[in-house]
Amino acid sequence: MKLIIQIPCFNEEDQLARTLADLPRDLPGVDEVEWLVIDDGSSDRTVAVARREGVDHIVRLTNNKGLATAFQAGLDACLKLGADIIVNTDADNQYHGGDVPKLVAPILRHDADMVVGDREVQTVEHFSPWKIRLQRLGSAVVRRASDTDVPDTTSGFRAYNREAAIQMQVVSKFTYTLETIIQAGKMLVAVDHVSVRTNPKTRESRLFPSVSSYVRRNAVAIFRIYSQYEPLRVFLVAAAVLGFVAAVIWGRFAYFYVTGEGSGHLQSLILGAVLFIAAVQLAALGVVADILASNRVLQQRTLERVRRVELQLGVEPSHYEPGDLTSGRQRTTGAGAGRATGKTEEREALKL
Repeated sequence: MKLIIQIPCFNEEDQLARTLADLPRDLPGVDEVEWLVIDDGSSDRTVAVARREGVDHIVRLTNNKGLATAFQAGLDACLKLGADIIVNTDADNQYHGGDVPKLVAPILRHDADMVVGDREVQTVEHFSPWKIRLQRLGSAVVRRASDTDVPDTTSGFRAYNREAAIQMQVVSKFTYTLETIIQAGKMLVAVDHVSVRTNPKTRESRLFPSVSSYVRRNAVAIFRIYSQYEPLRVFLVAAAVLGFVAAVIWGRFAYFYVTGEGSGHLQSLILGAVLFIAAVQLAALGVVADILASNRVLQQRTLERVRRVELQLGVEPSHYEPGDLTSGRQRTTGAGAGRATGKTEEREALKL
């Protein structure tokens, strides 16, 4: 059984070595533990540090695509490199690497397909009260949409078995954390969570330059993802609110009409009609969006089958480079990994 720990990176030369130092190289119940770094278009020495620290595999994106894209690229590469279990962690050393065994334990016991590390955000010292509240709100919304009980849905410290990873298809360009949990809840993926430790803060977040930015972007992401996966509920709730307001305004007009003063309140009748028409349109949009959501599920299942075919054919990982170009210590598991290694060696020979 092979475990690959993947680390999405963007300009992490200062933090990457410390992050890697905490990660295990051996694990009970696992035959091989390998590291994979996804370089998301870094302009610093992130790749050089990764190679110096003995990273086995590197996925090197040409330019910065964002965290969600880097996560998906890593997931695809890990599968093509023969991973049975994939652990994702952040490069800023936010999560305690010593908790990797705890994270994968439910998968090794066959109790779960996907395990999310619970940071217990209320105990994290550098989290502001606003951030904690939004974390709780976002997690509650995602739990409702996914029918799971994950308390910390924005945690990036998580583990997937092979079947769960094959089914993950991230659409969002901003965050993968919320969307993958909702996807898992909608598919044949058993989701669990375990408490994990966090390390002291090493730097400010690059995803959120300020608390207000964090609140705004996460609120938009939560609404967008929830609308994608529960469109009928979202649009019908909005339609019901407008319909209720229209009914109140019509009731006001009816009151004045019965008392003989209706001629002076014609605006209420018109406004109520406009709001009622808008409510009907929202309800119709909800039905259309629900049909589109069903089509998206079918497309996702098609992509899952395409991925399985690629894995059977041994298609090589995209943008792949072996971690060590000189000593030959990297493992070449699988036909795709072997071809990728061979092509990289050919390129290096041409450069020489």
